[in-house]
Amino acid sequence: MFKKIAEANTPFTRFLQAYFDSRLATLGFLLLLLILLAALFAPVVSPQNPYDLEHLDIMDSRLEPGKASMDGLTYVLGTDDQGRDMLSAILYGLRISVLVGVTSTVIALAIGLTLGLLAGYVGGRVEALIMRLADIQLAFPPILVALILLALTGRGVDKIIIALVTVQWAYYARTTRSTALVERKKEYIEAARLLGLSPLRIMFRHLLPNCLPPLIVIAALQVASAISLEATLSFLGLGLPVTEPSLGLLISNGFQYIMSGKYWISFFPGVALLLTVVAINLVADQLRDVLNPRLQGQ
Repeated sequence: MFKKIAEANTPFTRFLQAYFDSRLATLGFLLLLLILLAALFAPVVSPQNPYDLEHLDIMDSRLEPGKASMDGLTYVLGTDDQGRDMLSAILYGLRISVLVGVTSTVIALAIGLTLGLLAGYVGGRVEALIMRLADIQLAFPPILVALILLALTGRGVDKIIIALVTVQWAYYARTTRSTALVERKKEYIEAARLLGLSPLRIMFRHLLPNCLPPLIVIAALQVASAISLEATLSFLGLGLPVTEPSLGLLISNGFQYIMSGKYWISFFPGVALLLTVVAINLVADQLRDVLNPRLQGQ
């Protein structure tokens, strides 16, 4: 079956062959796949539920990696100040980080893409209004906008997703608008207008497919950016509450113990965050090369 798939000369198989032509990109894909599976099946593969108080013992607080607890359970990555298994905490925290990053990116993509299509196709005052809003949003550093919104709305998964969507949508809107401005002057759009197709059908049936390739690359990069920004906000104490821990919150919890030699409480969540961001960026870089033929071979 796999041989037939490899021999099939279809756009999808050509895309797969081009993508996996790079060993580094393949490594990034496999690493990202492993991270996503670990996050998805965290309740199954974790040695304990680190946020179930029945499983925690303060006597197991800040155990070094490889040390055994009073019950004989060995903590491979040690424990934090509350006696939670760091491996389990990282897997559970990874779920929240990935959920926040992916959800905020998908919502921002949908909003930015729709507004960008409207601006590029309709033009006029609609374009001017949308682009001025995008310019205002892009004029401020993303972390500053997110900090202000979280200070006003409070902490929580839904609050931080709203904040991340607010700082992301403009990137997609400007990119989509630029592509739509070029595409709307081409013959196939004029033919669609002459056939009497509605503006909505022209935008989403004909313009949208030509706007997607650069948006896919931007979205992949923005997932990593959103995960990093959420970790920064949680580290500063304005992101997620302690009942919904992410990698950033885990790093923050162990920061005060670094100088006393309890490095593992912050170090291992930091490594998990680094690997996640690196894997996403490797995948995004290869997607950029594959989806843009002009970059191939450079």
